[in-house]
Amino acid sequence: MAEQAAPATAREWHLAARPQGWPVPADFALVEAPVRTPGPGEILVRNTHLSVDPYMRGRMNDVKSYVPPFQLGRAMDGGAVGYVVASEAEGFAPGDAVLHGLGWREYATLDAKHAVKVDPEAAPLSAYLGVLGMPGLTAYAGLLAVGGLKEGDKVFVSGAAGAVGSLVGQIAKLKGASLVVGSAGSAEKVAKLVDEYGFDAAFNYKDAPVAEQLAKAAPEGIDLYFDNVGGDHLEAAIGALGVHGRAVLCGAIAQYNETTAPAAPRNLAMAIGKRLRLEGMLVRDHAALQPQFVTEVAGWLRSGELRTEETVVDGFENAAQAFIDLLRGVNTGKMVVRLDG
Repeated sequence: MAEQAAPATAREWHLAARPQGWPVPADFALVEAPVRTPGPGEILVRNTHLSVDPYMRGRMNDVKSYVPPFQLGRAMDGGAVGYVVASEAEGFAPGDAVLHGLGWREYATLDAKHAVKVDPEAAPLSAYLGVLGMPGLTAYAGLLAVGGLKEGDKVFVSGAAGAVGSLVGQIAKLKGASLVVGSAGSAEKVAKLVDEYGFDAAFNYKDAPVAEQLAKAAPEGIDLYFDNVGGDHLEAAIGALGVHGRAVLCGAIAQYNETTAPAAPRNLAMAIGKRLRLEGMLVRDHAALQPQFVTEVAGWLRSGELRTEETVVDGFENAAQAFIDLLRGVNTGKMVVRLDG
């Protein structure tokens, strides 16, 4: 597609203040900034879709972590897709669709080494931020490589209606799990897990204690737990896991906005007698699985065996609110921001 020249300035979102507990709109600032002409080896991209993800909450704290914190008064970053407007890099031409890491802005100038060409004909561009992107690979690698899913396993997924959890449950069924149970935060999401995503059972964690509801859904216990939530969900899973059970610790959204230490899990000592394996995961450790992941997942999408859903927020000016809403569980599936135009 033909691309018009970039404007002299464009908007970007800055972190204005480090959130204390739950983020609020005042923690973010929408700023007009110069659009930099690409230098040697660089490309200029007009972003069409931005990703908002739970991990970004951790980067808003000024603490040492596996990824550097966002800087105050500077543009934030994250997954984005868009079209090349100008290129000084071999192999990239105006009109090429690319996936890159400089989201939270309308236009991005970056080293072409940090961009990957994607095919808008094979899938909608936004899919490369979700099912065919980082959340998809997280689900695939976490379940298969870290969790070591085996045919016949009984699986529990928390945050099961989100971008990662909804894929974990479906992939588990496709790979032969005998039981897949999910938790979510509304009756509507619970119904969707069973009726549309093929989970065997699901429950609303707000209705009753998680351990109690999990025991009803999986009376014989579970073999594998995929944790997106932490807290009482992890405690319940430790109680339900059988001997040599495994837990993939992917996220702990229940704790991201807390200002005090979590109350649970209180039963971690059970991991000793049950010989449990609790393993944390970062998707970046599993880049080698990318080709296999894209091939297999794209095939499931084409055949209709894998269903995916997006919550699309229109308007770049709504990106910060979309992120806040994500943490509150407003989304079903992947939350993306679609830029105007």
